[in-house]
Amino acid sequence: MCQKRKIEVFTAGCPVCEETVKQVKEVACSSCEVIVYDLNKGCETNECRDKAKEYGIKSVPAVAIDGKLSSCCTNDGVDIEALKAAGLGQP
Repeated sequence: MCQKRKIEVFTAGCPVCEETVKQVKEVACSSCEVIVYDLNKGCETNECRDKAKEYGIKSVPAVAIDGKLSSCCTNDGVDIEALKAAGLGQP
């Protein structure tokens, strides 16, 4: 028997994240083990937040497959300098 592919979904428990969880679960097959980590709630052992840091997750939802952050989720999160350039904090 083959080892299952480990699919880790990192969320903040928000509606946008929940839609991603739903889609991942719908597409997952019997060879996939889907684990959902709600970073807002945290985990008993803090494993979820440690993994998010290890994978370099800057925004959610994010998905890692077999210990590697998917290329669709490697953005750098919010860029404060870009927001300032767009007018944030300017009278």
